[in-house]
Amino acid sequence: MRIVRYVDAAADAARWGIVEGEALYAASGSPFDEFGLEPAEEAGPLARARLLAPVAPSKIVCVGLNYLAHVTERDPTRVVPDEPVLFMKPPSALIGPGSAIRIANPEHRTDYEAELAMVIGRAGRNIAETDALGHVFGYTCANDVSDRTLQKKDGQWVRAKGYDTYCPVGPWIETELDIADAPVRSRLNGELRQHQTTASMIFSPAFLIAFISRVMTLEPGDLILTGTPEGVGPLTPGDTIEIEIGGVGVLSNPVEAA
Repeated sequence: MRIVRYVDAAADAARWGIVEGEALYAASGSPFDEFGLEPAEEAGPLARARLLAPVAPSKIVCVGLNYLAHVTERDPTRVVPDEPVLFMKPPSALIGPGSAIRIANPEHRTDYEAELAMVIGRAGRNIAETDALGHVFGYTCANDVSDRTLQKKDGQWVRAKGYDTYCPVGPWIETELDIADAPVRSRLNGELRQHQTTASMIFSPAFLIAFISRVMTLEPGDLILTGTPEGVGPLTPGDTIEIEIGGVGVLSNPVEAA
C-alpha cells in the first residue's frame, strides 16, 4: 500500500490519502492507531495533488557512514566505524516532494545524499534485532542535504544538516518492500550520480533499529535515515535532484537559493 499526506484544498489542511494506480483516495483515521486508515472518497488524480512529506515525525534519526565506499569518498584516511554513527535532523528540516531545497549558504558546498528512510509504526525501546522490522510501518525516499563547509568546521553535523528544507522525504510511504537488496539512486538534472543497493550497507536496517532503540524510545511516525552510498555531490540553485528507491518511487525537488 502507498500512503501519502496531501493538502485537502477544501479544508486547507493536511490529510492522509491512499494511492491506487494514478488515483488518490482520501482516507480517514491514522496509519499509526489501532484501526489504521480507511479509504474514503476519491480525491482526484494523484498528479494534481499537492503532496506533503508523508509523515510528521517527532524525531528524525540519521545514520552516517553506512556504505563502505562512501566512508572514504571525501577523506581517504577516514576509519570505517565499528558502530553506527548517529545524528539527528530537526523536524523543521522536513519538506515533501516538489518543494524547494533552499540553499542556506550558496558559497558553501552543499551536497545531496540519497537514502532509504524507515517509518516507525510501533513504539519500542531496547528492541531485539530479530523483532526490529516488525516495528517498521513502511519505507520512503529521503535526501540528507548537507553543508560540507560547516560539517568540516563544526566537527559535528547538526548545523550542517539541520537547516530548514534540508530533509526532503517522499513521495509516499510504501508499506511493502523487500529491503534486502533495494536499489538506492540519485539523479542530478537527469544524470545518474548514485547507484547502490541496500545489500551494501555496513549495518542492516534491523540492526540500526535495535541499536537506536537502546539509546532512545522510537515512537510511531519517527523517521530513520539509513545512510547514503558513494557518489554524493554538490547542489546549485537551478538544479533538480531526484532520489529513487527501487520498489518505492522517486522523490524530486528543485533547488533554490534561500
